[in-house]
Parts: sequence; C-alpha cells; structure tokens
Amino acid sequence: MGTTPKLASFDSPIKCNIMDIQNTQSQMRKGVLEFCILSVIRQGEVYPSDIVDKMKAANLNILEGTLYPLLTRLKNAEYLTYRWVESNSGPPRKYFIMTDKGLNFYAELEKTWKELADAVHALTSQIPQNETPSLHQNTQP
Repeated sequence: MGTTPKLASFDSPIKCNIMDIQNTQSQMRKGVLEFCILSVIRQGEVYPSDIVDKMKAANLNILEGTLYPLLTRLKNAEYLTYRWVESNSGPPRKYFIMTDKGLNFYAELEKTWKELADAVHALTSQIPQNETPSLHQNTQP
C-alpha cells in the first residue's frame, strides 16, 4: 500500500507564531484600510494609482484589486464622488473626491481612531520595554 499522509505538525512554536502574527497583522491592516484611504482622498482630488503610491510610501501596501471595490462601495454610500479627466496617454481617468457626507463620515472615523489609538497606547505603555510577562510568573501580591 501507499504511505500514510503526514498531518501538519504544530509542534514548532516558531512556525505557529509566524502564521499567527501574519494573520493578526493582516487583520489589523484591514481594520484601518478604509480610514487610511479616506485620509488620502481627504487631502484632495486623487487618482487611484496615487492612492496606491501614497499607501506604499506609508508602508501600507494595497493592490488595485483591493482598492477599486472599496472605492466603489464608498462611492455607492455617497462618501465619494468622481469626475472623468481626459488623459494625454490613454483613456480618461477617474479622479475621486470626498462629498460632504464623506467628510462627516471621515470625522467620525477619525474620532474613533483617536479614541482607539489612545486606549491601545494607554494599555501598551504600561508594559516595561525590556520585560515580557511570563506565564509562569506569580502576578498576585
């Protein structure tokens, strides 16, 4: 007969931790993606590839395949509008700008972001930099 397939092993804490941290990092980035994109658009009328470039410059890489559906959803929610601009090198370009409704939505997101960032900072600043709590340490007085 054949050999028994080998099941994935989670014996290696390094492999498991890398998978966990990458998933968590991805989820954290997804959580702020919309706010960051709106932050770029709030600065003024913008072409989607410029959004991608600004996000990359801030070390928040985004693919156009992720950006366009999000822009469409934001436009359908009436947070964005756009205008077509003729291009010297190819088809017309769609430039996005925030609507008044979008500016109000952004203001709420910004308030929420500041509250969240302050809360996270308050919690994480309580941990000494060179000391990681151990599961085996007795934390009771």
